[in-house]
Amino acid sequence: MKGIKGKVVVVTGGAGGIGAAICRRFGDEGASVAVFDINKEAGTAVAEQIRAAGGKAVAYPVDLTSQDSVISAVAAAEAELGPIDVLVNNAGWDKVGSFLSTEKPLWDRIVDINLYGTLYMHHAVVKGMVARGKGRIVNVASDAGRVGSSGEAVYAFCKGGMIAFSKTMARELARWQIPVNVVCPGPTDTPLLADICGEGEKGEKLRTAFTRAVPFGRLGQPDDLPGAIVFLSSDDASFITGQTLSVSGGLTMAG
Repeated sequence: MKGIKGKVVVVTGGAGGIGAAICRRFGDEGASVAVFDINKEAGTAVAEQIRAAGGKAVAYPVDLTSQDSVISAVAAAEAELGPIDVLVNNAGWDKVGSFLSTEKPLWDRIVDINLYGTLYMHHAVVKGMVARGKGRIVNVASDAGRVGSSGEAVYAFCKGGMIAFSKTMARELARWQIPVNVVCPGPTDTPLLADICGEGEKGEKLRTAFTRAVPFGRLGQPDDLPGAIVFLSSDDASFITGQTLSVSGGLTMAG
């Protein structure tokens, strides 16, 4: 992709299934990758994989539910790697359950990770982008935020909010030519999906239902996502902003 080599890229949730695939792809494209994840050991392992393949990457532990932690991690990454050129907000977490059977402590955790974490990252990173007059932002939401998803009401609330927030940021940052776009995965074969489905017969039925809902007839794989994200971060997409792209095997076909 044009304009990725040599750029400093931050990926939140960089040690997860999709996050690690995104980090590796940016590393392959010649970017300096800051792997942000709450799991220090897993983040370090991803960074080591990228370096072993000839790329440049450093892991930074961060708790996205804490604005102070985010500010500290961003400062550490910029001190070591340089100003951040690309921000990919990929981290996410959910627990399936009907809304009426859940309570506020679970809502707070889902909102803190999926929504406030994204706000904290924007606030810490984008000021520098504006000062330099350049940057790229890709927010990884979910098709749950576009069309809803039974059992994921609060998660869909967060991801729908992320889409609306991204469009607003795209408008606010347009004067500095900083694109902000959204990528929405469909059901993807990751540890998060395994947690959502659970174990046993009930979990297998839910996994089968997810698979049948996808016109392509399969679950997404982590490596299905990085191409779209790297493209939207590249110079090839410099005139694309405020857009939402589903990478879901046709699960949603919203205009």
